[in-house]
This record gives sequence, C-alpha cells and structure tokens, in this order.
Amino acid sequence: MEVALWGYRFEVDESRITESPAEVRRQVREYERGERHAFDLTVAVPDDFTGRVMDAMAAIPYGETRTYGDLAGELDTSPVAVGGACGRNPVPLVVPCHRVVGRDRLGGFSAEGGVDLKRALLAHEREHAGGERQASLAGYGANGNR
Repeated sequence: MEVALWGYRFEVDESRITESPAEVRRQVREYERGERHAFDLTVAVPDDFTGRVMDAMAAIPYGETRTYGDLAGELDTSPVAVGGACGRNPVPLVVPCHRVVGRDRLGGFSAEGGVDLKRALLAHEREHAGGERQASLAGYGANGNR
C-alpha cells in the first residue's frame, strides 16, 4: 500500500502488518502531526537477516539514531550488510530505518524523497522529542554530507 507523508509517497508492505490499511494511514497521520512517537501495529518480521536488522531498528527510540556500525556491532556483521537490510525494510517508517545513519553522513533512504525525506523525518522527531537529541545531525547538507 502507498502511504503519503509531507507530499512524499512510499510503499509499506501491508501483508506484513496485521491491522488495516486505514489504521496504518491513521497512525501515519498522527505521526505526521507529532502526536505519535511509536506505531501500535503488529508487524510480521521476516525470519532472516533483514528481520534481525528490523528488530534492531525497531528498538531505536523516537528522536534517537544509531549508526550502521552500531547495529553491525550488535548483530556481528558489517555496516554494509546492515545498510542493505535497511534498504530491504518492507515497512519503512513503521520500522524506523530512517533512524539508522552513517558515522559521518546520513546514508540512504529507499522511499521517494531519499535523503531529503530521511532528513525531514529526523528533524521532525528531533523537534517533537524536545530538540536535544540528534543535535549532531543538524549540520548535514542536502546530499547527506557535512
């Protein structure tokens, strides 16, 4: 199913979510308004490496980030492998792959809008989490580099 956020559209694999598309969209709208910090949706995570990365991403609190290297250390793998799994996330936003960043740049984002949308999501969460978290990301430029 297609979900819209701030004029960007991205695909969420509705077969991975128990709740209805209408419920997913309702929760996305609440997130967009800053009223929701966590999705209350049942996600069927794949039973493979991508699923392990998704579980690690889901554990990143709203308004915080982790690096690809941080997750790689947790999962005993490489940052590149983590990045590939982030790109295969079938339920972006719901499982917050946008909270995974490079050590010295934002990294990519597979949804329409790419890094621009990732930057907007992080700024949105920084604003609604009190503004103290992710302060180091404020200086990233349009291409994700400092």
